[in-house]
Amino acid sequence: MAEATVTKPAALPAPSAERALRVPTAWLGVAPFFLFALLFLILPTAYLVVGAFQNNQGEFTLENIAALSQPSIVAAYWISIRISLASSILGALIGLAIAIAIVRGGLPNWVRSATLTFSGVASQFAGVPLAFAFLATLGRLGLVTVLLNSVLGINIYALGFNILSFWGLTLTYLFFQIPLMVVIITPAIDGLKREWGEAAATLGATQLQYWRMVVIPVLWPSFLGTMILLFANAFGAIATAYALTGSSLNIVPILLYAQIRGDVLHNPHLGYALAFGMVVVTGLANVFYIWFRTRSERWLR
Repeated sequence: MAEATVTKPAALPAPSAERALRVPTAWLGVAPFFLFALLFLILPTAYLVVGAFQNNQGEFTLENIAALSQPSIVAAYWISIRISLASSILGALIGLAIAIAIVRGGLPNWVRSATLTFSGVASQFAGVPLAFAFLATLGRLGLVTVLLNSVLGINIYALGFNILSFWGLTLTYLFFQIPLMVVIITPAIDGLKREWGEAAATLGATQLQYWRMVVIPVLWPSFLGTMILLFANAFGAIATAYALTGSSLNIVPILLYAQIRGDVLHNPHLGYALAFGMVVVTGLANVFYIWFRTRSERWLR
């Protein structure tokens, strides 16, 4: 009787030095992003949060946070919130109308490409150049102001308008709020499936019913999320407001600048507390934006 042959398992190959020293190259592409976020976002935010709870001697204190209840600081937060709300609501409505017109309005393709190109540039145009542009256009001796007065006999400043006021700053913010809305909401409008309109028409729905029962519910989360993002964008803007109004309009970013760099109101730790309050407001706004965007993506996949 032949003996059973026992087959020995093949020995596993020894791990090569190349495999043992394998470098995760997949992470190299995003490493600059994480480094940038660490150096210019995470570490500065952590520094100001720590400074908000310290005094000049480096000791822990809640005085800076308690000082945020001062009437002048509360008024600064309130006017900043009002300007941010006004510019975000108006910017969202006007930007939505423009986006719908270029996507579903039957306009030529070059109008859409030109509008999106301009919106991408204008959404980043702010600071001193934007302030100068509005002063040269709607200032007391601005081009539009002079033309309205000389041609139509309308003196907008005699009617109560002032570029250095609440509505003047809100109008200036709209220059970059409207294009930002167009850039963000256009993909959501593109995501509206043509089959939805055909199905609604087959079922006998009118165009108004289709927009009221299908389009608006689908776009509503994207619209609200983008409007919240516009609010955060306006709430943290300082360069345009400071270059345009100086210290005549007491908004939080200008008050923060005065506390950290000013000669009279120099109190860096109170400035850190002001910045901490701004981080809380903008952070909550971004959390709601992400939540609304996640809800809208469920429909637009």
